[in-house]
Amino acid sequence: MPEWNFLSKHGRALLCIAHDPDVKLSEIGATLGISERRAYSIVKDLTDTGYVDKERIGRRSRYRIQHHLPLPETPEREAAIGEILNVLAAES
Repeated sequence: MPEWNFLSKHGRALLCIAHDPDVKLSEIGATLGISERRAYSIVKDLTDTGYVDKERIGRRSRYRIQHHLPLPETPEREAAIGEILNVLAAES
């Protein structure tokens, strides 16, 4: 059976951030089974597109998800990213 994922790595990184806004890139990488460098790239994608705000606090980063934004693949729909994250976070 081919290996596949229900959620993209970007979506799974959002879940990591939803669970812990102070999560480290190394922890995201470990959770997703990717390198810290790849985790950085994914989080940068999320911040560059406005889905996540990043605040530096000393040497650490704190992330804030923009829950009101629509899912990227369905901008014409009413579902916001926060609604989906709330359902998925409640299940895990």
